[in-house]
Amino acid sequence: MERKIFWGTAIVAVLIAFGSTFIPGAPNEENLLPWNIEHPTPEITRIFGLTLKQNSINEAEQRFKEEAKISLFKSPQGKLAAEAYFDEVTLSGLKAKIAVAVNIPEAEKQAMFDRGLRMYGVDSGKKITLIPDDVAQVRKMAISGLTYMPSVRLEEDTFIRRFGAPARRIKETQSGAVHLLYPQHGLDITLGGSEKPVLQYVAPSDFAGFTAPLIAAGEAVN
Repeated sequence: MERKIFWGTAIVAVLIAFGSTFIPGAPNEENLLPWNIEHPTPEITRIFGLTLKQNSINEAEQRFKEEAKISLFKSPQGKLAAEAYFDEVTLSGLKAKIAVAVNIPEAEKQAMFDRGLRMYGVDSGKKITLIPDDVAQVRKMAISGLTYMPSVRLEEDTFIRRFGAPARRIKETQSGAVHLLYPQHGLDITLGGSEKPVLQYVAPSDFAGFTAPLIAAGEAVN
């Protein structure tokens, strides 16, 4: 995936956003930063103005002011997953790439796969271009998870200040990337050394199942 660096303007924007979030008496305006997670109930997550498992990809497109690229992916293990990808979104002055997942019944995903127009290899397996009718159908579906990839590198200390200490730290044995797990928020933050962070949000009720493969294959670190 191509990575664009916006060091000058983006870093200034982040610093401004940090300050404005916590200045006493600052205007109570909508703030769409990655640590502003709302939980209307303990099992519901609302992030960037979208409620997971309620709002649709169509509504995400309206929120992000960008048309998503809808694709179906097939992993090397044969698992199918649908995704909506936003190449460049600006929220509260911070640029990012965003990927949105939807839950589709297995039989329906297989039918979409069989109707696919084109299939080609990617790092994570195979990517299938869907027919227009299936793309339109996916756009109506509710968001099950959201992955946020900021255009600037943020250090672990930044996330600790915003979220507190994680419940667990899990290290990937192959890549060495460290995951900060916050089950109360349904949040997994991946830190990969010189790489920019990746923040993955799911509903808290889905978090245990979402992180189970990571925990099984990784190792706990302090």
